[in-house]
Amino acid sequence: MGFSIGTEHSVPTRMLALNLADGLSGRAKLEVIQWLLLSRAPRKALRDQLTGLLSAPATLGPCRLRRARFKPGRKLTAYYDALVHVEGTDGYRPRAIAVTWRSDRDEDQHGGTADLSGIQAEALRQGVAAPFRQLTADLPERSMHLEISPLDARFPQLVRLSDPRHVHDMLAGAYAASDRTPDQARPGRYAVTAIRYHPGQRHVLRYDRLDVAKGETVLAKLYTGEDGARAFRVAGRAADWLAEHGEGVTAVRPLAYVAEDAVVLYPRVVGAPLSERLQRPGAGVAECLERAGAALHALHHLPPAVAGPLKLHDFAAEVSEIAREASDHIPALLPSVGPAIEGLLARAGELHERLSPEPPTFTHGDFKSEHIWAAPGGFTFIDFDGCRLADPAYDVGKFLADLQLWFTAYDQEGLEQVQEQFLAGYAPRAPQERLLRARLYEAVQLVKIARRVPLFDRDWAALTKQVIRRAQAVMNDLELTLGLPATPSFLGFLDWSHNRHRTRRERRRQRCRKGAWG
Repeated sequence: MGFSIGTEHSVPTRMLALNLADGLSGRAKLEVIQWLLLSRAPRKALRDQLTGLLSAPATLGPCRLRRARFKPGRKLTAYYDALVHVEGTDGYRPRAIAVTWRSDRDEDQHGGTADLSGIQAEALRQGVAAPFRQLTADLPERSMHLEISPLDARFPQLVRLSDPRHVHDMLAGAYAASDRTPDQARPGRYAVTAIRYHPGQRHVLRYDRLDVAKGETVLAKLYTGEDGARAFRVAGRAADWLAEHGEGVTAVRPLAYVAEDAVVLYPRVVGAPLSERLQRPGAGVAECLERAGAALHALHHLPPAVAGPLKLHDFAAEVSEIAREASDHIPALLPSVGPAIEGLLARAGELHERLSPEPPTFTHGDFKSEHIWAAPGGFTFIDFDGCRLADPAYDVGKFLADLQLWFTAYDQEGLEQVQEQFLAGYAPRAPQERLLRARLYEAVQLVKIARRVPLFDRDWAALTKQVIRRAQAVMNDLELTLGLPATPSFLGFLDWSHNRHRTRRERRRQRCRKGAWG
């Protein structure tokens, strides 16, 4: 679950005097960022603002912090689920909120205002803003800006896709155009919930059918331009390929692509993601890992001509992306770690030149434990949006890095064992050189996914350093395998005393689960 901002924290008085501009600048301090995310004053300001935007008789419940992103020198954005109760209805329903603190130098801070006004007016007309009277607000004295779903200037279709009446008509058309015969005269009435609301970036909605005993769920992913058509095509062809070659592992098959709404519709995948099982490894995990490895190997043999046009992504592009974007907040908040990241990426480029290349193949592009779903009937791969032509070692290395991150987060033993179980399924049919490159990708991907450590985790600094040290350890092992001397670490020995006396149960309780590390 997410972190509830209804929980009290002891906040030193001096924090109130910290300069917000410095906190968001290149001189950013972790204590300022965490104060904004966790402390009483900004929490109260958010709750007061949301309460003031509600129409009676609605009540604001807990606001759960789900995710945060920091762009040094520009802005800090936090994503919440605000629980709202409307009199006469049962229970609380979540409403997605995005809160942004901007620096004076953020060039985009005034963009899209006119568009937002028009979209907000449309949301009010269609009734999808309720129970809020307004979907945006500014607190200039706190450099704070709020947006409430379904408001987004870049995705204006989010308003109509949040309207149950439009959802009914859209699904009716999608089912009529498909070969599937709807059960019980689908579609019916649907409840709409935003399960991912990131204004300007991406959105996922969940449609739950209300008028049948068992219910039914459809997921809707929004796109811009031609990205939706591409995602629909690639996901369908990956599903076809795994149905024939996946050895019992399947891929989620999209229901439809609705061009006028730039949305791809997916059925709900039954089961639970592998990431949940990794929190408590036990029976069945080894089989899941081996079968996932075998299915990934099969996926790498999907002919690019069958998948259709895909972007080419090579190692140099990956390292450049990591250096430019993925880890910009880490050196700002942990200056001592910056040289370690720079040195590791430089070493990675040198090692890559020593390894034998391989022609690019079809790759998943975002292969991680959250995208492997296990159910009694089998295993399913999801989320093919990142598919590309790349070194197949990219997917393998990313998954090995993902396993490292989960075992770091939950302070568990047995990492090497689960990595070996995955490779036992993948490696028997893979060239040895590919596995060496996979270890190199594992090292650089650890740097990249270190950003998944939640900024509002009290142990953020220690955990982030630990992830970077794991990346250095992978790099050192690879250098020794290649007969090269291991390069000395830029980071000294981590101080483990902060966590030494905390039980594993206590540490796990503090972790933000179900997406906080995604």
